[in-house]
Amino acid sequence: MLLSRETSTMTRIFSTALFIFLFTSFSVFTVCSANAEPVKLTPMGMMTGGPQGTYYQFGLNLKELMSHNGIDLSVFNSDGSVSNVYAVYKRPRTQMGIVQSDVLAFVAKIETDPELQKIARKMKMVFPLYNEEIHLVGKKDITGFDDLQGKNVAIGQEGSGTYLTAKLLFKVSGIQPSNMVTVGTTDALEQLKAGTVDAMFYVAGYPVKLFSEQISDADNLHVVPIENQAIVDFYPEGEIPGATYSWQPEPVNTVAVKAVLVSYDFRNANCRNVGSFATLLHDNLQWLKENGHQKWNSVDLNYPLKGWEQYDCVKNRLNKNITRPTTIKDDNPILEAIKEML
Repeated sequence: MLLSRETSTMTRIFSTALFIFLFTSFSVFTVCSANAEPVKLTPMGMMTGGPQGTYYQFGLNLKELMSHNGIDLSVFNSDGSVSNVYAVYKRPRTQMGIVQSDVLAFVAKIETDPELQKIARKMKMVFPLYNEEIHLVGKKDITGFDDLQGKNVAIGQEGSGTYLTAKLLFKVSGIQPSNMVTVGTTDALEQLKAGTVDAMFYVAGYPVKLFSEQISDADNLHVVPIENQAIVDFYPEGEIPGATYSWQPEPVNTVAVKAVLVSYDFRNANCRNVGSFATLLHDNLQWLKENGHQKWNSVDLNYPLKGWEQYDCVKNRLNKNITRPTTIKDDNPILEAIKEML
Protein backbone atom coordinates (compact mmCIF):
# COMPACT_ATOMS: atom_id res chain seq x y z
CA MET A 1 0.00 0.00 0.00
CA LEU A 2 2.92 2.36 0.79
CA LEU A 3 4.40 1.80 -2.66
CA SER A 4 1.03 2.44 -4.23
CA ARG A 5 0.67 5.71 -2.28
CA GLU A 6 4.16 6.85 -3.27
CA THR A 7 3.47 5.99 -6.87
CA SER A 8 0.21 7.90 -6.75
CA THR A 9 1.91 10.91 -5.16
CA MET A 10 4.68 10.92 -7.75
CA THR A 11 2.12 10.67 -10.53
CA ARG A 12 0.27 13.70 -9.17
CA ILE A 13 3.53 15.65 -8.84
CA PHE A 14 4.55 14.73 -12.41
CA SER A 15 1.15 15.66 -13.79
CA THR A 16 1.22 19.01 -12.00
CA ALA A 17 4.74 19.76 -13.24
CA LEU A 18 3.78 18.82 -16.80
CA PHE A 19 0.71 21.09 -16.66
CA ILE A 20 2.81 24.00 -15.32
CA PHE A 21 5.40 23.44 -18.06
CA LEU A 22 2.84 23.30 -20.82
CA PHE A 23 0.95 26.35 -19.51
CA THR A 24 4.18 28.33 -19.17
CA SER A 25 5.35 27.33 -22.64
CA PHE A 26 2.01 28.23 -24.18
CA SER A 27 2.02 31.60 -22.39
CA VAL A 28 5.52 32.36 -23.60
CA PHE A 29 4.56 31.39 -27.14
CA THR A 30 1.46 33.57 -26.99
CA VAL A 31 3.41 36.57 -25.75
CA CYS A 32 6.10 36.06 -28.38
CA SER A 33 3.48 35.81 -31.12
CA ALA A 34 1.75 38.94 -29.91
CA ASN A 35 5.03 40.86 -29.93
CA ALA A 36 6.30 39.37 -33.21
CA GLU A 37 6.90 41.54 -36.23
CA PRO A 38 3.78 41.76 -38.45
CA VAL A 39 3.83 40.14 -41.86
CA LYS A 40 5.65 42.48 -44.20
CA LEU A 41 3.34 43.72 -46.94
CA THR A 42 4.47 43.65 -50.54
CA PRO A 43 4.04 47.20 -51.88
CA MET A 44 2.43 47.48 -55.29
CA GLY A 45 0.91 50.31 -57.32
CA MET A 46 -2.00 50.52 -59.76
CA MET A 47 -2.98 53.33 -62.13
CA THR A 48 -6.74 53.77 -62.48
CA GLY A 49 -8.65 56.90 -63.51
CA GLY A 50 -10.58 59.84 -62.11
CA PRO A 51 -12.08 59.51 -58.61
CA GLN A 52 -15.64 59.50 -60.04
CA GLY A 53 -14.94 56.73 -62.56
CA THR A 54 -15.32 52.95 -62.55
CA TYR A 55 -11.55 52.31 -62.88
CA TYR A 56 -10.92 54.01 -59.55
CA GLN A 57 -13.78 52.15 -57.84
CA PHE A 58 -12.31 48.87 -59.12
CA GLY A 59 -8.93 49.91 -57.77
CA LEU A 60 -10.39 50.58 -54.32
CA ASN A 61 -12.15 47.19 -54.34
CA LEU A 62 -8.86 45.47 -55.19
CA LYS A 63 -7.01 47.47 -52.54
CA GLU A 64 -9.44 46.19 -49.90
CA LEU A 65 -9.13 42.60 -51.11
CA MET A 66 -5.34 42.73 -51.19
CA SER A 67 -5.09 44.32 -47.74
CA HIS A 68 -6.74 41.19 -46.31
CA ASN A 69 -4.10 39.04 -47.99
CA GLY A 70 -0.79 40.69 -47.17
CA ILE A 71 -0.39 42.96 -50.20
CA ASP A 72 -0.22 46.73 -49.79
CA LEU A 73 -1.77 48.10 -52.98
CA SER A 74 -1.59 51.83 -53.70
CA VAL A 75 -4.31 53.06 -56.04
CA PHE A 76 -3.44 56.15 -58.08
CA ASN A 77 -5.75 58.55 -59.85
CA SER A 78 -4.79 59.43 -63.42
CA ASP A 79 -5.93 61.16 -66.59
CA GLY A 80 -6.94 57.75 -67.99
CA SER A 81 -5.84 54.95 -70.29
CA VAL A 82 -3.18 56.69 -72.36
CA SER A 83 -1.47 58.01 -69.25
CA ASN A 84 -1.81 54.61 -67.57
CA VAL A 85 -0.02 52.73 -70.35
CA TYR A 86 2.94 55.07 -70.19
CA ALA A 87 3.00 55.08 -66.37
CA VAL A 88 3.12 51.27 -66.21
CA TYR A 89 5.90 51.34 -68.80
CA LYS A 90 8.02 53.98 -67.09
CA ARG A 91 6.90 54.96 -63.59
CA PRO A 92 8.63 53.27 -60.61
CA ARG A 93 6.51 51.22 -58.18
CA THR A 94 3.58 51.17 -60.59
CA GLN A 95 3.27 47.56 -61.63
CA MET A 96 -0.24 47.63 -63.09
CA GLY A 97 -2.87 49.81 -64.71
CA ILE A 98 -6.39 49.58 -66.12
CA VAL A 99 -6.65 50.63 -69.77
CA GLN A 100 -9.06 50.48 -72.68
CA SER A 101 -8.50 47.77 -75.26
CA ASP A 102 -8.60 50.25 -78.16
CA VAL A 103 -5.70 52.16 -76.60
CA LEU A 104 -3.67 48.94 -76.48
CA ALA A 105 -4.61 48.17 -80.07
CA PHE A 106 -3.66 51.68 -81.20
CA VAL A 107 -0.21 51.41 -79.60
CA ALA A 108 0.44 47.96 -81.03
CA LYS A 109 -0.46 48.93 -84.60
CA ILE A 110 1.88 51.92 -84.91
CA GLU A 111 4.83 50.26 -86.61
CA THR A 112 6.70 53.43 -87.59
CA ASP A 113 7.61 54.56 -84.05
CA PRO A 114 10.33 52.43 -82.36
CA GLU A 115 9.48 53.66 -78.86
CA LEU A 116 5.79 52.84 -79.25
CA GLN A 117 6.74 49.40 -80.54
CA LYS A 118 8.88 48.86 -77.44
CA ILE A 119 6.02 49.97 -75.21
CA ALA A 120 3.66 47.58 -77.01
CA ARG A 121 6.09 44.68 -76.53
CA LYS A 122 6.45 45.39 -72.82
CA MET A 123 2.71 45.74 -72.07
CA LYS A 124 1.26 42.44 -70.89
CA MET A 125 -2.35 41.57 -70.16
CA VAL A 126 -3.06 40.38 -66.64
CA PHE A 127 -6.82 39.93 -67.12
CA PRO A 128 -9.56 41.24 -69.39
CA LEU A 129 -12.18 42.85 -67.18
CA TYR A 130 -15.48 44.25 -68.49
CA ASN A 131 -17.09 46.15 -71.32
CA GLU A 132 -16.93 49.92 -70.96
CA GLU A 133 -19.96 51.56 -72.48
CA ILE A 134 -19.36 54.76 -74.43
CA HIS A 135 -21.57 57.35 -72.76
CA LEU A 136 -22.55 60.22 -75.04
CA VAL A 137 -24.55 62.67 -72.93
CA GLY A 138 -26.12 65.67 -74.61
CA LYS A 139 -28.97 68.09 -74.91
CA LYS A 140 -32.37 66.71 -75.90
CA ASP A 141 -32.04 68.09 -79.45
CA ILE A 142 -29.03 65.79 -80.03
CA THR A 143 -30.97 62.66 -80.96
CA GLY A 144 -28.15 60.56 -82.42
CA PHE A 145 -24.40 60.50 -83.05
CA ASP A 146 -24.75 62.08 -86.50
CA ASP A 147 -26.28 65.18 -84.89
CA LEU A 148 -22.81 66.04 -83.57
CA GLN A 149 -21.90 67.37 -87.01
CA GLY A 150 -20.92 71.03 -86.57
CA LYS A 151 -21.48 70.97 -82.78
CA ASN A 152 -19.24 71.74 -79.79
CA VAL A 153 -18.33 68.43 -78.16
CA ALA A 154 -16.26 67.69 -75.04
CA ILE A 155 -14.05 64.69 -75.83
CA GLY A 156 -12.18 64.17 -72.57
CA GLN A 157 -8.88 65.28 -71.18
CA GLU A 158 -5.72 64.68 -73.20
CA GLY A 159 -4.19 61.43 -72.00
CA SER A 160 -7.51 59.77 -71.27
CA GLY A 161 -9.01 56.78 -73.02
CA THR A 162 -12.15 58.83 -73.62
CA TYR A 163 -10.04 61.32 -75.61
CA LEU A 164 -8.64 58.58 -77.88
CA THR A 165 -11.97 56.82 -78.34
CA ALA A 166 -13.83 60.03 -79.20
CA LYS A 167 -11.18 60.89 -81.77
CA LEU A 168 -11.48 57.42 -83.31
CA LEU A 169 -15.29 57.60 -83.37
CA PHE A 170 -15.19 60.81 -85.40
CA LYS A 171 -12.52 59.44 -87.72
CA VAL A 172 -14.41 56.19 -88.34
CA SER A 173 -17.82 57.87 -88.83
CA GLY A 174 -16.72 60.90 -90.84
CA ILE A 175 -18.76 63.17 -88.56
CA GLN A 176 -16.98 66.48 -87.94
CA PRO A 177 -17.88 68.63 -84.92
CA SER A 178 -17.07 72.33 -85.15
CA ASN A 179 -15.03 72.17 -81.96
CA MET A 180 -13.58 69.30 -79.90
CA VAL A 181 -13.09 70.53 -76.35
CA THR A 182 -10.38 68.69 -74.39
CA VAL A 183 -11.42 68.90 -70.73
CA GLY A 184 -11.88 66.44 -67.91
CA THR A 185 -15.22 64.80 -67.28
CA THR A 186 -16.31 66.96 -64.37
CA ASP A 187 -15.51 70.16 -66.26
CA ALA A 188 -17.21 68.78 -69.37
CA LEU A 189 -20.43 68.16 -67.43
CA GLU A 190 -20.36 71.68 -66.02
CA GLN A 191 -19.93 73.11 -69.54
CA LEU A 192 -22.73 70.89 -70.83
CA LYS A 193 -25.10 72.15 -68.14
CA ALA A 194 -24.05 75.72 -68.88
CA GLY A 195 -24.64 75.28 -72.62
CA THR A 196 -21.00 75.88 -73.59
CA VAL A 197 -20.86 72.45 -75.25
CA ASP A 198 -23.67 70.49 -76.86
CA ALA A 199 -22.57 67.01 -75.80
CA MET A 200 -19.83 65.16 -73.94
CA PHE A 201 -18.20 61.73 -74.12
CA TYR A 202 -17.23 59.50 -71.22
CA VAL A 203 -16.04 55.92 -71.66
CA ALA A 204 -16.78 54.00 -68.45
CA GLY A 205 -18.72 50.99 -67.28
CA TYR A 206 -22.17 51.88 -66.05
CA PRO A 207 -23.28 53.13 -63.63
CA VAL A 208 -20.99 56.15 -63.70
CA LYS A 209 -20.91 57.78 -60.26
CA LEU A 210 -20.66 61.30 -61.71
CA PHE A 211 -23.78 60.88 -63.82
CA SER A 212 -25.70 59.23 -61.00
CA GLU A 213 -24.94 62.00 -58.51
CA GLN A 214 -24.51 65.15 -60.58
CA ILE A 215 -27.34 65.00 -63.17
CA SER A 216 -31.05 65.33 -62.46
CA ASP A 217 -34.23 65.65 -64.55
CA ALA A 218 -33.97 69.42 -64.19
CA ASP A 219 -30.78 69.46 -66.28
CA ASN A 220 -32.80 68.29 -69.32
CA LEU A 221 -30.05 65.97 -70.58
CA HIS A 222 -30.13 62.42 -71.91
CA VAL A 223 -27.84 59.60 -73.04
CA VAL A 224 -27.55 59.86 -76.82
CA PRO A 225 -27.72 56.58 -78.78
CA ILE A 226 -24.68 55.64 -80.89
CA GLU A 227 -26.02 53.69 -83.86
CA ASN A 228 -23.90 55.05 -86.73
CA GLN A 229 -23.28 52.01 -88.92
CA ALA A 230 -19.59 52.70 -89.52
CA ILE A 231 -19.06 52.86 -85.76
CA VAL A 232 -21.10 49.72 -85.07
CA ASP A 233 -18.98 47.87 -87.63
CA PHE A 234 -15.82 48.96 -85.80
CA TYR A 235 -16.80 48.61 -82.11
CA PRO A 236 -18.84 45.91 -80.33
CA GLU A 237 -22.43 46.93 -79.61
CA GLY A 238 -23.59 47.61 -76.07
CA GLU A 239 -26.56 48.90 -74.15
CA ILE A 240 -27.07 51.15 -71.14
CA PRO A 241 -30.20 49.71 -69.48
CA GLY A 242 -33.19 51.89 -68.70
CA ALA A 243 -33.18 53.50 -65.25
CA THR A 244 -29.42 53.04 -64.87
CA TYR A 245 -29.66 56.75 -64.14
CA SER A 246 -32.76 58.29 -62.58
CA TRP A 247 -32.96 60.87 -65.39
CA GLN A 248 -32.71 58.23 -68.18
CA PRO A 249 -35.70 55.85 -67.97
CA GLU A 250 -35.30 54.24 -71.42
CA PRO A 251 -32.52 51.83 -72.50
CA VAL A 252 -29.97 53.32 -74.92
CA ASN A 253 -28.02 51.56 -77.67
CA THR A 254 -24.33 52.36 -77.72
CA VAL A 255 -20.96 50.72 -78.39
CA ALA A 256 -18.29 49.54 -75.98
CA VAL A 257 -14.61 48.84 -75.45
CA LYS A 258 -13.05 46.28 -73.13
CA ALA A 259 -11.32 47.38 -69.94
CA VAL A 260 -8.07 45.47 -69.44
CA LEU A 261 -5.74 45.10 -66.45
CA VAL A 262 -2.15 45.29 -67.76
CA SER A 263 1.34 45.04 -66.34
CA TYR A 264 4.90 45.61 -67.48
CA ASP A 265 6.86 42.54 -68.61
CA PHE A 266 8.65 42.17 -65.28
CA ARG A 267 11.03 39.40 -64.33
CA ASN A 268 12.10 38.16 -60.88
CA ALA A 269 10.43 39.79 -57.83
CA ASN A 270 7.78 41.87 -59.59
CA CYS A 271 6.94 38.91 -61.80
CA ARG A 272 6.16 36.90 -58.66
CA ASN A 273 4.32 39.82 -57.07
CA VAL A 274 2.01 40.34 -60.04
CA GLY A 275 1.47 36.58 -60.24
CA SER A 276 0.44 36.47 -56.57
CA PHE A 277 -1.84 39.47 -57.05
CA ALA A 278 -3.51 37.86 -60.07
CA THR A 279 -4.02 34.59 -58.22
CA LEU A 280 -5.76 36.36 -55.33
CA LEU A 281 -7.97 38.28 -57.75
CA HIS A 282 -8.82 35.09 -59.65
CA ASP A 283 -9.63 33.09 -56.52
CA ASN A 284 -11.68 35.87 -54.91
CA LEU A 285 -13.70 37.04 -57.89
CA GLN A 286 -16.91 35.99 -56.18
CA TRP A 287 -16.02 38.15 -53.17
CA LEU A 288 -15.47 41.11 -55.49
CA LYS A 289 -18.85 40.48 -57.13
CA GLU A 290 -20.57 40.45 -53.76
CA ASN A 291 -18.71 43.36 -52.17
CA GLY A 292 -17.44 45.58 -54.98
CA HIS A 293 -18.74 47.76 -57.82
CA GLN A 294 -21.66 46.12 -59.63
CA LYS A 295 -19.59 45.95 -62.84
CA TRP A 296 -17.62 43.08 -61.28
CA ASN A 297 -20.67 40.94 -62.07
CA SER A 298 -19.90 41.19 -65.78
CA VAL A 299 -16.17 40.44 -65.46
CA ASP A 300 -15.00 37.43 -67.46
CA LEU A 301 -11.35 36.70 -66.61
CA ASN A 302 -11.16 34.13 -69.41
CA TYR A 303 -12.50 36.37 -72.19
CA PRO A 304 -10.36 35.81 -75.33
CA LEU A 305 -9.19 39.35 -76.08
CA LYS A 306 -8.14 39.38 -79.71
CA GLY A 307 -4.47 40.14 -80.27
CA TRP A 308 -3.43 39.84 -76.62
CA GLU A 309 -1.97 36.91 -74.69
CA GLN A 310 -1.93 36.66 -70.92
CA TYR A 311 1.24 37.67 -69.07
CA ASP A 312 3.32 34.52 -68.54
CA CYS A 313 3.98 35.43 -64.88
CA VAL A 314 0.21 35.28 -64.37
CA LYS A 315 -0.49 32.27 -66.55
CA ASN A 316 2.26 30.16 -64.97
CA ARG A 317 1.19 31.07 -61.44
CA LEU A 318 -2.46 30.27 -62.12
CA ASN A 319 -1.52 26.94 -63.70
CA LYS A 320 0.73 26.12 -60.73
CA ASN A 321 -2.10 26.82 -58.30
CA ILE A 322 -4.88 25.13 -60.23
CA THR A 323 -4.83 22.05 -57.98
CA ARG A 324 -4.96 23.94 -54.66
CA PRO A 325 -8.30 24.44 -52.91
CA THR A 326 -1.51 61.20 -57.90
CA THR A 327 -1.01 62.13 -61.60
CA ILE A 328 2.58 62.61 -62.78
CA LYS A 329 2.97 64.79 -65.83
CA ASP A 330 5.53 63.61 -68.38
CA ASP A 331 6.17 63.79 -72.10
CA ASN A 332 4.12 60.89 -73.39
CA PRO A 333 4.94 59.60 -76.90
CA ILE A 334 1.64 57.70 -77.08
CA LEU A 335 -0.34 60.90 -76.59
CA GLU A 336 1.82 62.81 -79.07
CA ALA A 337 1.31 60.10 -81.72
CA ILE A 338 -2.46 60.18 -81.17
CA LYS A 339 -2.57 63.97 -81.51
CA GLU A 340 -0.43 63.87 -84.67
CA MET A 341 -2.36 61.07 -86.40
CA LEU A 342 -5.90 62.06 -85.40
